[in-house]
Amino acid sequence: MQDAYGHCEALVRAADKDRYLAGLFAPAPARRHLYALYAFAVEIARVREAVREPAAGEIRLQWWRDAVGGERIEAAGNPVAAALFDTVAQCALPSEPLIRLIDAHGFDLYDDAMASLAELDAYAEATAGTLFALGASILVGAGGPPARVGEAARIAAAARPAGIAYGVAQRLRTFPRDAARRKIFVPNDVLARHRVTREEIEARQDSTGLRAALAQLRDHARSAFAEFASAARALPERTAPAFLVAALVPLVLAARDAEPFAAADVPRWRRQWALWWAARRWPKV
Repeated sequence: MQDAYGHCEALVRAADKDRYLAGLFAPAPARRHLYALYAFAVEIARVREAVREPAAGEIRLQWWRDAVGGERIEAAGNPVAAALFDTVAQCALPSEPLIRLIDAHGFDLYDDAMASLAELDAYAEATAGTLFALGASILVGAGGPPARVGEAARIAAAARPAGIAYGVAQRLRTFPRDAARRKIFVPNDVLARHRVTREEIEARQDSTGLRAALAQLRDHARSAFAEFASAARALPERTAPAFLVAALVPLVLAARDAEPFAAADVPRWRRQWALWWAARRWPKV
């Protein structure tokens, strides 16, 4: 099992460096469980890139649904699955949020448009929000004092806006790459409000309307981040490592306040500094 956890840590370090660094602030007994959870999220998120046809992706996602749902599936050849199942058992994690995360990424397999801003919020809650909530649950149960009354509710109250803020910010960060792959996360109702068509985006047409649509999403993410920043003050201090990456949202949004199709990202050193500073200032984010 140690090899499976080591594989997860290496995978997260390579594929999601921000969460890897945030995990270093967690107590050693909990760290490997966080990395198992994050490695699972990496595996699910990259299914679209690993297959040529949606049907093949659906098969992979169904394997994970069956496994997480309790089917007797041999995980010996899949170190991420082995570590995840051990984490679920040791940390008493519920399976329903994991299945919701899998289901949400089913959207990634197709070129369908995101219908509404509410649907984008639901997608972000089911993906990023799930990682915040379950990561915090792992930390609450990591050999520290017993969970206090109301802690679960406070975690949920923070995980939802954190998931929306972080999830929307990430979709803005990857907008140029997603558009090139004909995967557009900007909701139809937002595009319609600013009179932008999918065809214009696929043709990489910069316009006042598109900039306004992306600005609306940035404002939406900032509003969710403000709600999270308020809720973070009531979080148990030991859950901080699970939420630290949310502190990157303002940096990501500022970096995407530019030409829509230009590659713009926050330098790694700035992200590392922001994580360290958030850990020092917690619960202020």
